[in-house]
Amino acid sequence: MSELHKFIFDGLPVRGMIVRLTDAWQDILKRRAGNTGTGAYPAPVRELLGEMAAAAVLMQGNIKFNGALVLQIFGDGPVKVAVAEVMPDFRLRATATMVGALPDDATLSQMVNVNNLGRCAITLDPKDRLPGQQPYQGVVPLFGDQREKLEQLSEVLEHYMLQSEQLDTVLVLAADDQVAAGLLIQRLPVMGENNLAGSREARQAYEDQIGLNEHYNRIAILAKSLKREELLTLDVDTILRRLFWEEPMQRFEPFAGDTAPRFACSCSRERVSRMIHSLGVEEADSIIAERGHIEVGCDFCGQQYHFDPVDAAQIFTAAGHPPPIDPLVH
Repeated sequence: MSELHKFIFDGLPVRGMIVRLTDAWQDILKRRAGNTGTGAYPAPVRELLGEMAAAAVLMQGNIKFNGALVLQIFGDGPVKVAVAEVMPDFRLRATATMVGALPDDATLSQMVNVNNLGRCAITLDPKDRLPGQQPYQGVVPLFGDQREKLEQLSEVLEHYMLQSEQLDTVLVLAADDQVAAGLLIQRLPVMGENNLAGSREARQAYEDQIGLNEHYNRIAILAKSLKREELLTLDVDTILRRLFWEEPMQRFEPFAGDTAPRFACSCSRERVSRMIHSLGVEEADSIIAERGHIEVGCDFCGQQYHFDPVDAAQIFTAAGHPPPIDPLVH
């Protein structure tokens, strides 16, 4: 079963999380493999998407936010976009769109950042938006401070957290056909007068410690020693014991069983209807004139939604628009 564990290091400004997606990740891959006309992802895309799913769960677990966290990678390579979405209760889904073939050992830049135009976006979309409220989105390039291409998703997200949130962060990510897993270690503001909720001087003092806190640096080095094979094959207790056996650690009740991360798709006929409406009556009209119906498939779960001319007409008449042309009456 999939599971998410949170922990802190007693007396130290450091927290951590570790996630193992098993059934949730396998459900995503099975649905993709079963989709008509798509088939299974190539190995490097499976690895990237699995790492994204694990990272998105870690980031959602790291914040108190009532809404969807959406992690996107997009650019100018054969993989046009890869998306992982996690809800506050850890329902998750993920998908990728490809054009063309990939070598079995394709790197991140070969997949999505051929000409250094790739981007990583993290979007926070509130569940109950206020009038006029828009989702928050942060975007970073897939290169470092010297415009060097970053070849690991973990490096991209560490760079994002440092640049956008001023948070020292270490991420170790791995995925194969059975497991998608990740370990996150992050430096916290010191309690008391140096807490981020304090004065401007306190916040500046915290930012001045970026990369310099000896406790965080020690634990970060231990975290980085975790190998991909260990993250994929060892259970959580074994990993934490091997890495941090000398550190004072407090663990919290894990998210497992009914609260565990799990695959779930939020697509619905109503949402697809709104999408068709957004196309406009003329575009819907032309699709029906050409095909006799509108067929929409969900990229996340493979569900197919069929709209015949009567269905399509109802979408627009309900909104006060004339219905699309029914080709059967011409």
